[in-house]
Amino acid sequence: MSETLEISEVYRAAQVLRDVARHPRLIGETKINPNSHVYLKPENLQHTGAFKLRGAYYKISQLTPEEKERGVIACSAGNHAQGVALAATHNGIKSLICLPAGAPISKIEATKRLGAEVCLVPGVYDDAYQKALELQQEHNYTFIHPFDDLKVIAGQGTIALEILEEMPDVEVVIVPIGGGGLIAGIAFTLKQLKPDVKVYGVQAEGAPSMFKSIKDGKREHLDKVATIADGIAVKEPGVNTFDFCSKYVDDIVTVSEDEIAAAILALIEQQKLVSEGAGAVSVAAAMFDKVPIHDKKTVCVVSGGNIDVTSLNRVITRGLVKSGRNCTLILDLSDTPGQLSDVCGILGKNGANIISVTHERNSNITSINGCLLRIEIETRNNEHIAQVKKALHEAGHHVVE
Repeated sequence: MSETLEISEVYRAAQVLRDVARHPRLIGETKINPNSHVYLKPENLQHTGAFKLRGAYYKISQLTPEEKERGVIACSAGNHAQGVALAATHNGIKSLICLPAGAPISKIEATKRLGAEVCLVPGVYDDAYQKALELQQEHNYTFIHPFDDLKVIAGQGTIALEILEEMPDVEVVIVPIGGGGLIAGIAFTLKQLKPDVKVYGVQAEGAPSMFKSIKDGKREHLDKVATIADGIAVKEPGVNTFDFCSKYVDDIVTVSEDEIAAAILALIEQQKLVSEGAGAVSVAAAMFDKVPIHDKKTVCVVSGGNIDVTSLNRVITRGLVKSGRNCTLILDLSDTPGQLSDVCGILGKNGANIISVTHERNSNITSINGCLLRIEIETRNNEHIAQVKKALHEAGHHVVE
């Protein structure tokens, strides 16, 4: 491995963070997956809304007086920014944070409120990283890496200590992956103290840098990343984090955008927890059977909750569709009296609630005497949708989709 980490460093980080970071207790058993015992580690309840406070604070606490005097600089998709800002301000240190220009406004403003100066950089996390390196060289700042630093990794590993303390018989831990600092710390700590625990990492399908790197046996750089999980939209894993994942992580899987949205919705409805996309990928993996957790005591790390409220409505809508709670039916009908009434009657008898109706008489995909009926309905689940479609078909109505 590029650098080595001792378990004593993780315990030392836990002592430093004892009165700084919250220690959110496990939530469970949840109904995330009916075939296993799924618990949640809600790091979205941290002071800054994400686990990043742990690694950032521990790293800054270990700087020399000279390093502190120069001030610190960091790059971030948003959550590390808040951790660095809080830690720096708490220690009386100047901080400058480079953020992607497309970062959620909530994360940008929170970083400023915590006392940091913000530099917005066009592009994604990796672009902000390059800008931070340029400014570090120009002004001689001390660089606080968001994931590829052993002290940052040690800080994140304190989560594993808390999980083991509360649930010594844990069998599976599922962890989101961006650059890999979180899973590196958790996996290293778990494998040192309880080697039989399975550790699974999860990435978004639109940003699978660690997934591809592990499969290929070497660090891969993606040309682009695109996902609602902006907190893990990283083009290339770190040197240390890739090595840690190679050695300590049992497997890495990916989840789709719709699966992430469904997980966010499930956390809101079932647990009254608000998670950002990055925080919900672990839950999505458990919900959609991406990892083998049948009948096992499983902990999903919900890594952050700093979702932009302006995008929350769109995410919830996608989650409703994925989970079968919302459906749009398109029917090809004959344009005769009573057709709309008949369809509405069938929907009502089958317990579907109509949200909106659009009647199109001039569609080019119907016959001359036909029309398209587009109906958005509220349903219970995907089985309920199938029941509604079957009832319409049996009544002689053609469902286009």
